[in-house]
Amino acid sequence: MATIEHSEIVKATPERVFELLSRVEDFADYSDLIRSIEPLGDNRYRWNVRAAGMDWAFDVEVTDIQAPYILAWESLDGVKNQGRYRLREVPEGTEVALTLTYEIRNRLMEKAVNKAAKPLVGKVSRQILERVEARLNE
Repeated sequence: MATIEHSEIVKATPERVFELLSRVEDFADYSDLIRSIEPLGDNRYRWNVRAAGMDWAFDVEVTDIQAPYILAWESLDGVKNQGRYRLREVPEGTEVALTLTYEIRNRLMEKAVNKAAKPLVGKVSRQILERVEARLNE
């Protein structure tokens, strides 16, 4: 499994940041690559993403919610992945750390995805957190 980590400081309290991050269906508003997120019930969501010139769809279940510090999920189908946001109060606001692991079983596809994934996840994560912060400052 490949692991990608990214962190940013958001100028707001962990409670305010977590409130927006826990609205999973709103992530489509925070990133240009996320086409849509459909709530399926029982903390499950269908993500539709356009990345690396390809359309990706996968179902995700939120597996751990510890407000306002942890939000974790794992895929139920499609690209096998798990992610976790960890929020920590710092003097400047909240450090939001994302850890994402994924596994692709097709070796050719894995090489292409691995090359694109780290900068792509970093870009999406930055975009999400910048837009979360902008929304908090509205």
